[in-house]
Amino acid sequence: MVRTGSINSTKPSDAALVRLKDSDKALAVVVDCNAAYVYADPYKGAMIAVSEAARNIVCSGGVPVAITNCLNFGNPYNPEVYWQFVQALKGMGEACRAFDTPVTGGNVSFYNQTVMGQTAEPVHPTPTIGMLGLLDDISTITTLDFKERGHLIYLVGRSTNDINASEYLRVIHDVHLSPAPYFKLQEELALQQSIQAAIAGSLVASAHDVSDGGLFACLLESAMAGHIGVTVKTDARYRKDAYLFGEGQSRVVVSVSADNEAAFKELMKTRKTPVRKLGTVGGKTVRIDNEDFGTVADWLAHYTNHLHRLMAD
Repeated sequence: MVRTGSINSTKPSDAALVRLKDSDKALAVVVDCNAAYVYADPYKGAMIAVSEAARNIVCSGGVPVAITNCLNFGNPYNPEVYWQFVQALKGMGEACRAFDTPVTGGNVSFYNQTVMGQTAEPVHPTPTIGMLGLLDDISTITTLDFKERGHLIYLVGRSTNDINASEYLRVIHDVHLSPAPYFKLQEELALQQSIQAAIAGSLVASAHDVSDGGLFACLLESAMAGHIGVTVKTDARYRKDAYLFGEGQSRVVVSVSADNEAAFKELMKTRKTPVRKLGTVGGKTVRIDNEDFGTVADWLAHYTNHLHRLMAD
């Protein structure tokens, strides 16, 4: 945006933050859609796209206010593609009504397909959501990086034995057709309201939503951003792969100082929001269930240079 200032160029958050000149307000902007979810279930997948965009804004300290969209589909004369389109619109509409985020505009792009011989293979249905949020006070900005040794790591939201449509299922097990991940719209709405309350009360030091790659990726991203290690334990009530790599929705990882822990737990209890202590921030490595998964520095180097290595190869 012309003549505005990016706030989080060096402090990563789940949404891009832009200061509004001559005010204490800021805009939060995010673009989101997981086409694999929409392909698995167009109705639920589109709801997830809207919900994850809203969750990113909330985790950054903002309030969702409106969306635009770019709806990418194949040939609408193909009955299956047209059905995907209709279902995605219905899912997007239901989620927008729940979050009170009107659709201010957008566009539709059809005939996105690859022709191979006598057949045309459509792209996965991709209703991309661009969402706008507002921070009334920039003091509520919340970033995703773990900040201090000794801070406590909590998982907010319901865990499930669900690996559906996950990166783990596709990459590790080569399974490309599965249902959409666990998602309930009212749970999502309640979760976001609880995170908003925790941020408004200055109870969390960081917040980052669990999305692509699951809990493991979420923890690693916050650790890399903060250049600090973590020690966590999984929950024995769930399959370990599902707990770490499942992409069940409506979950956020937060870090909390020891001074704020009691108030944070009481807030979650009052709001009847599921919460579980995962571990602590500190050290140089990623430790899960007493197993060393390497240093944060090595993970960061791998993450930062991966595209370079692919291009070199």
